[in-house]
Amino acid sequence: DGPSGSSRETPRRLSREQLFVLISAASMNLGSMMAYSILGPFFPKEAEKKGASNTMIGMIFGCYALFDLLASLVFGKYLVHIGAKFMFIAGMFVSGGVTILFGLLDQVPDGPVFIAMCFLVRIMDALSFGAAITASSSILVKAFPNNVATVLGGLEVFSGLGLVLGPPLGGFLYQSFGYEVPFIFLGCIVLLMVPLNIYILPSYAPEADPGEHSFWKLVTLPKVGLIAFVIISLSSCFGFLDPILSLFVLEKFHLPAGYVGLVFLGLALSYAISSPLFGLLSDKMPHLRKWCLVFGNLITAVCYMLLGPVPFLHIESQLWLLVLILVINGFSAGMSIIPTFPEILSCAYENGFEEGLSTLGLVSGLIGGMWSVGAFAGPMLGGFLYEKIGFEWAAAIQGLWPLISGLVMGLFYLLEHSRRRRRFKSQNIIGTEEERTALLPDEI
Repeated sequence: DGPSGSSRETPRRLSREQLFVLISAASMNLGSMMAYSILGPFFPKEAEKKGASNTMIGMIFGCYALFDLLASLVFGKYLVHIGAKFMFIAGMFVSGGVTILFGLLDQVPDGPVFIAMCFLVRIMDALSFGAAITASSSILVKAFPNNVATVLGGLEVFSGLGLVLGPPLGGFLYQSFGYEVPFIFLGCIVLLMVPLNIYILPSYAPEADPGEHSFWKLVTLPKVGLIAFVIISLSSCFGFLDPILSLFVLEKFHLPAGYVGLVFLGLALSYAISSPLFGLLSDKMPHLRKWCLVFGNLITAVCYMLLGPVPFLHIESQLWLLVLILVINGFSAGMSIIPTFPEILSCAYENGFEEGLSTLGLVSGLIGGMWSVGAFAGPMLGGFLYEKIGFEWAAAIQGLWPLISGLVMGLFYLLEHSRRRRRFKSQNIIGTEEERTALLPDEI
């Protein structure tokens, strides 16, 4: 936006500090996502052997999202008091330790003791991950203030890789060496990243004033509240697929169990590829961010209508169509999710929030918390609807979330644009009248 804007642009070459921040965040995203996703292929079967019911196994998985929500909100609020680097390092250390502990749970007595220990370890993992990701997002935005979407989008590649590599690596290690080895192996990898990050991660001086704004003031901004609803709807769509898509594929297409994981690759890889592209687009053309957010939601809604597909469309369900829809859904998710952080951040600054780690912590915590709400609601709603009305209708109903959030968000942006045009016209009219008054002769 003119010379003043160009003078603030980040240099094309990364500084040493920025490079180290990227390495730290990438290592955390990759390690944490692998540790998070490693449970899928074999833990439910092992938990059944130890006396846990299917409902209890679902609750063990679901409690992660609830406590990640709590961690994001609390640690986002107190980021300045605790310190971003300390929170990041401590979160990674605890996450690596509890991942190793999860591998030792097969030595625990069967029944209630095993179930209680599973909950305890899973909750600790959620709290540590919430602390690390909140600190990581804040440090990234502090290091790259003018390229927020590009950097966050690029680092989603490592999150996607973690989600893609975790299940097959865990399954291979489980089949080859037993239950303990996958968790011990990944936990040690995360712990080895701790001394690396202690050395390379820069420390940002604490702010004299932590800030007087709160989550409540941030969420009650109309635009921020609507974007929070968008995040919940998109997160619930991802969570919806976790417990039931594999069941639908096995039942409908009779694939071998080993091939079911390949179906998920279409979604994960397309999201990992599209995220940096949409991040770059968001930073280079910020006026397009809002429309990426809106149309990404609408495309996601259409994808969920076609996943089954919904019966009233009279389209036959085929495996190639399912994989194609998942690939498109990955791109639409990248289109919608990546602009949310810079959109909330710019809205906060426009409404008087001070620039600094205090506001960055609030925004990071808010996004992490809203994502956790959807990650909890999606599997719960998906499992219930799948049992009652089948996958086709359940997916279509799930698609109503992004449809509603996309339409409401689009309407809000149109109204905002209309208000700005009216304000601009009124300012021009007042300016013209003042000029005319100044040009009139004094005697008149």
